[in-house]
Amino acid sequence: MNRRKLGCNDVSILGFGCMRFPTKDNKIDKEKTMSLLKEAYDRGISYFDTAWPYHNGESEIVLGEFLKTIDRASVFVADKMPIWEINEYDDLDQYFIAQLEKMELDYFDYYLLHAINKEELCRIKNIGMIDWLIKKKESGKIRNIGFSFHDEYSIFEEIIDLCDWDFAQIQLNYIDENYQAGLRGLRYAEVKGIDIVVMEPLRGGVLAKLDNDAVDLMGDLTISPAELAFRYLWTHQVVKVVLSGMNEMNDLLENVNSASKDPVILDEEEKKVIKKLKDYFDAKIKVPCTGCKYCMPCPFGVNIPLCFAYYNAKSKANDDAFFQYDAMMIQKERAHNCTGCGTCIEKCPQHINIPLKLKEVESEFGS
Repeated sequence: MNRRKLGCNDVSILGFGCMRFPTKDNKIDKEKTMSLLKEAYDRGISYFDTAWPYHNGESEIVLGEFLKTIDRASVFVADKMPIWEINEYDDLDQYFIAQLEKMELDYFDYYLLHAINKEELCRIKNIGMIDWLIKKKESGKIRNIGFSFHDEYSIFEEIIDLCDWDFAQIQLNYIDENYQAGLRGLRYAEVKGIDIVVMEPLRGGVLAKLDNDAVDLMGDLTISPAELAFRYLWTHQVVKVVLSGMNEMNDLLENVNSASKDPVILDEEEKKVIKKLKDYFDAKIKVPCTGCKYCMPCPFGVNIPLCFAYYNAKSKANDDAFFQYDAMMIQKERAHNCTGCGTCIEKCPQHINIPLKLKEVESEFGS
């Protein structure tokens, strides 16, 4: 497994994102998850990323249980402060201590202020979260401080300049070069000496499961679509870790194989293919939804990510999309149940006008 220096540690360039563990009966499938985590660890993955809201709080607990089965010092654990829950300074310690206790840890290797945007930036400044974060690093309870980001580039630059961050976590893939922080933010972080962790490298799986037209654009390349997307990111040396929410063993093994090659960067032919694919997807995708599910649950029962998944699938000439929408979604989950209340908009990291897009889904698929 290739490794790069992230903050003060050499870490695996492939990280395990713990937001999409396999589930069973709406809860984490612990047996399958433990098997995946063990396989990841045995094959050299050393960076594990979780957060307070993942799997309704269950992700931290399950990851903590796994850590007790291995040498804690051999891995690096990243967790995040749910800044939207913080109303006063004392709340910070309350949540932080609760996270350590849930995972039965003494410290976090990497700790982030979670999902900063313009609105939350005001809260961060008013409450003094940066000072709190720095003090926790000085105490040894946090080894590296950072933030994850979901907003426009100008806000990213403002956050970068707030303090001497060790790292930042951004969404990036070859479709999203100019979205949110994008490549511009990547370069600004590099100039400032701040390492980058990347989330959503496969755009919620879209870049791993290409349709036939997109596959044809890959020509004679012998690597998989997923590996091509990873190599695009690892080509940027400031990108130290790429997170993947691997919930199937085949995907884990494929990604580990990709991260273990030498080199892991794009060659000239692969760069040309990336350009073709980017142009193709730019013309196809209707809704920039990554399936993160931050918008859920909808108070009226709409399965927002699934609605958008079928809508985007239809836009990419997926002939099964109509059938899947009709056969796989129960009535209460469908787009026509949206009342336009707007609760989902403020939760969406991509700032999608969800009610408007759900109207498009309804127009496309009917009720």
